[in-house]
Amino acid sequence: MKIEKAQNVDAIDLTELTIHSKSYWGYSLEQIAQWKDDLTISVEYINQAEVYKLIKENQLVGYYSYLELDNKKVKLDNIFLEPDFIGKGYGKVMMNHFIQHVKDKGYERIELESEPNAEKFYQNLGFKVIGRLESSIKNRFLPIMELEIKPTYNTV
Repeated sequence: MKIEKAQNVDAIDLTELTIHSKSYWGYSLEQIAQWKDDLTISVEYINQAEVYKLIKENQLVGYYSYLELDNKKVKLDNIFLEPDFIGKGYGKVMMNHFIQHVKDKGYERIELESEPNAEKFYQNLGFKVIGRLESSIKNRFLPIMELEIKPTYNTV
């Protein structure tokens, strides 16, 4: 198992994985279609964000991406797994990699907007709810969460 930086050629595979993963939570095909733009990982996005993929036995298992908000804070923009790997510890592997990675870069805070079904996952990693954001689905709110971290300032 390895985590490596995604390349432009990964855009289609990352998009398909995102749609499979989001569909895992029972959203209708119509809802997934409405979110098509939000669930698409483009070459431009890969060039703009920091995108890392998890590979196991030459298979794309999952990925995460983040954006710098300022020199002390990042936003976890995406974290998705193929449905067969959800609930088996791979999300935690990716999150541990992500948290250590941003610590090593000197960041002090991580923010994210959680899929409501994943709120407990993030809470188990130490994230706290700091707000709620109304989604495109009526009466559905995304927890806005935050984690304070101590940077390691590793320059490797």
